[in-house]
Amino acid sequence: MKSITIKGSKRESVGKASTKALRNAEKVPCVLYGGGNAIHFSADELSFSKLVYTNKAHTVVIELEDASFNAILQDIQFHPVSDKILHVDFYQLFEDKEISMDIPVEFIGQAPGVKFSGGVLSKNKRKLRVRALPSYLPDSITADISNLEIGNKLYVTDVADEKYTFLHPDNTVVCQVRNSRVSLKTEEDEIEGEESSEGDEVAEGETAPAAEGTSTPSEGGEDA
Repeated sequence: MKSITIKGSKRESVGKASTKALRNAEKVPCVLYGGGNAIHFSADELSFSKLVYTNKAHTVVIELEDASFNAILQDIQFHPVSDKILHVDFYQLFEDKEISMDIPVEFIGQAPGVKFSGGVLSKNKRKLRVRALPSYLPDSITADISNLEIGNKLYVTDVADEKYTFLHPDNTVVCQVRNSRVSLKTEEDEIEGEESSEGDEVAEGETAPAAEGTSTPSEGGEDA
């Protein structure tokens, strides 16, 4: 997995006033957990662009004045109106300790059920949570859809890798190919059309036979 370096400065004060001052200076207050005592620091807001606005997963190298730490992004808070980054939490990594992380799914290939049969690919999972040692964490998980016909599903067991463990049940569906609404509507219209044609044939032809258990008048007009 690729790493992104974020250079920061330790925070001496963590009160509301200092936090507001940091944000006014285009800096983001951050906390690093997982290594004993939490480390409070700040970094330029622009430092997070490659980490946040990407479809790949990354680890982070946090460089402070006197030390550097390997970490992953744990949580990020945005302003509800401006979308500015308000706060970021990181979790420290250790090479001999497994970590859980959400990894994006990369769909490759063309599903025959979509290309030739008019189906629709439903992406049930765009991210999958895995547990692995930091060195085994993937940038993304590849899901090959090249063999999916209409009605076929791709499960987490189909994209498994011995380097990491999925934190999902084996029957979790990653994606599937379904009938499109257009094709389903066409089939319904065809069925309705066939039923309508059968009704017209009865109306234009002979009288339909009576249902079982229903008596019919005799030729002479008298009851049988």
